[in-house]
Amino acid sequence: MAWNEPGKGDKDPWKNKGGNNQGPPDLDDLFKDLGNKLGGVFGGGNSSSQNSGNNFSGALFAIALIAALLVYGFSCIYTIKEAERGIKLRFGEYVGEVEPGLSWKWTFIEQVIPVDVQTTRTLPANGFMLTQDENVVEVEMQVQYRVENPRNYRFSVTDADESLSQALDSALRYVVGHSKMDDVLTSGREQVRQAVWSELNQIIERYNMGLLVVDVNFKDARPPEAVKDAFDDAIAAQEDEIRYIREAEAYARGIEPRARGSVKRLEQEALAYKERTVLDAEGAVARFNKILPEYQAAPEVTRERLYLGTMEKVYSNTSKVVVDVEGGNNMMYLPLDKIMNQSSGQTPRVIQTQPNDLSRVPVTTTSPSSTGGRSSGRTDRFSSGRN
Repeated sequence: MAWNEPGKGDKDPWKNKGGNNQGPPDLDDLFKDLGNKLGGVFGGGNSSSQNSGNNFSGALFAIALIAALLVYGFSCIYTIKEAERGIKLRFGEYVGEVEPGLSWKWTFIEQVIPVDVQTTRTLPANGFMLTQDENVVEVEMQVQYRVENPRNYRFSVTDADESLSQALDSALRYVVGHSKMDDVLTSGREQVRQAVWSELNQIIERYNMGLLVVDVNFKDARPPEAVKDAFDDAIAAQEDEIRYIREAEAYARGIEPRARGSVKRLEQEALAYKERTVLDAEGAVARFNKILPEYQAAPEVTRERLYLGTMEKVYSNTSKVVVDVEGGNNMMYLPLDKIMNQSSGQTPRVIQTQPNDLSRVPVTTTSPSSTGGRSSGRTDRFSSGRN
């Protein structure tokens, strides 16, 4: 039956007195009516005492309902921090990702899990490991990572952090097991670090963990304490070997240029000697070619000139003078060097007296100092007659 239907009378749904009054309903009457209805639903009677109790209970229920709605509304409001991303689930099913800021969700229906995607996390790994050459070393390594995909980080594996720890231990043992102890402890630390990083990325890529490895730090590697002293001696010996090799290389770099310089100098001297010898031979040939026509024209005179020139060269290199006196059977030996020292640069005069003859034979010599260190070596021969 519709309200205000003609012939049925005017009825006001708000129970207002007078069908023509359209003002707002009275709140007391509204609560009483609501309480009566609720009391009827829960089996309440129609007596006046029950009506008053039902009215009070209905008011309390309404207040509780409004408070519950307010609490529910506030519980639906949440905030995602700047460094986080939210994973929204509806009845346990992934429905999307929530960006930072103030957002709304239906409590008891939707769930939002915040995940930190900017903080760099640290995960250590250490233990005793066997190397390729069957030596035991203790290795400590640290990996730095952060979350790249929140959904994969939460749902691809049971615990991404624990899975990464196991993957790091597996990669570290694999790389150390394929490396020699000297490489792990001394010279090959950087290669081991890079190899562990690469192997770890290959492992976590297959599981889609949603993690990004930022860096891998090789903290320490040392032998067991029982063999530490012997290993320190071995390391010292290796360092000495490297030092000796460096010193030998430095000596080789220093001595090789000097040897090359000596070789070059000897080559230049040999070439110079060769050229000088060839030029001397060519000069001797040219001189012989000039003398040959003269010898052919006057052989005796040429031979005499050659003889005198030769004797001049021979006697120019000595300080002794031999005087051949014509007409006599003896020769006089003159200690010219002593005479020159006694006369202090003056030209000495030597007199030779033969038996039964008062003739004098003057001999004139030239001091080496007066001719630049070279004397002519020629001796003038004078014939003397009898007085």
